[in-house]
Amino acid sequence: MSLLLKDRVYTMQASTAKRGVYPMHGYKLGLYRMPIKLDDPAEIKSILEGMKKTFDMDQYADRIYATYNWIEENMPDPDADGYESIDLSVTVEIVTGEVIDAIYQIYPVEKFAAPQWVRNYRKKADHFAKMIIDTLLRNTILSDKMVEHLMKSEKMSEVQALAKLDELTPLAQIVLDAKPIAKVEPPKPAIEGKKHVITRDGEAAVPGPIDVDYKDKMDPSPVFKTKTGNDLKTWGRVGADNKVMGVWGEFVSVDFDICVADGACIDACPVAVFEFFDFPGNAASTKKPLQINEPDCIFCIACENVCPPVAIKIFSPS
Repeated sequence: MSLLLKDRVYTMQASTAKRGVYPMHGYKLGLYRMPIKLDDPAEIKSILEGMKKTFDMDQYADRIYATYNWIEENMPDPDADGYESIDLSVTVEIVTGEVIDAIYQIYPVEKFAAPQWVRNYRKKADHFAKMIIDTLLRNTILSDKMVEHLMKSEKMSEVQALAKLDELTPLAQIVLDAKPIAKVEPPKPAIEGKKHVITRDGEAAVPGPIDVDYKDKMDPSPVFKTKTGNDLKTWGRVGADNKVMGVWGEFVSVDFDICVADGACIDACPVAVFEFFDFPGNAASTKKPLQINEPDCIFCIACENVCPPVAIKIFSPS
């Protein structure tokens, strides 16, 4: 069993399932939290490409999905009378961001229309889910991040940290060449009849005003989790070095490549939507008025009216 079990935050199983009854609502949930950061699109793409020959890999927004498939048989001989087989699977969801959460759910076998002859389904699915997590941590760029974390947090040498990672991931399969250097493709040129895409090199501040059509000209990028627990959507953000930050906020939208962090919006906001946050590396300013309380906005547009470089646009629901 994976030693990562000790880091599991939350598990749940319906009480009826514990007694051996498997209703449709009974399931197990495994959640593992890892203190490492993953929000660079190139790093996410590296994981997808590095593991695509081992698992069925998919991505949606800031989430990576790794699925392991296996076949159950009611007897070993496919040519025998009464032979049956069923395709089963378990998926681990990697939620990226400031910390990484690895989540999996184990549903009742009836969800797959599997007959009663299937044995030990939950035990196998739980084992395979942990195997996915261990394999990702041992082979992909996540291993480098875990080793770096162990070296800093537990004052280990690199050799000790590597040994510790091996100890934590006993179910890992060894996958060769699972750390490809993936490059995110630059925005494609505008197609006739379509709006032009916004491209930036991150070497200089961008002149205002904010382009109010940014959602049509920028690709969605990783969501940022604020300290207040709100998910702040971003568009056009490139990597994690803050050189090209794009536009942050769905309703209180700030183009952080234009923003010069004068603080006028913080002073003007009557409901404390903004708070200064450090973003070293940006050409316009190394701190930004982050919309930590975006859901509290009352759409008074005070911040929009006082912004000197015109980097803010309020999208009122009315």
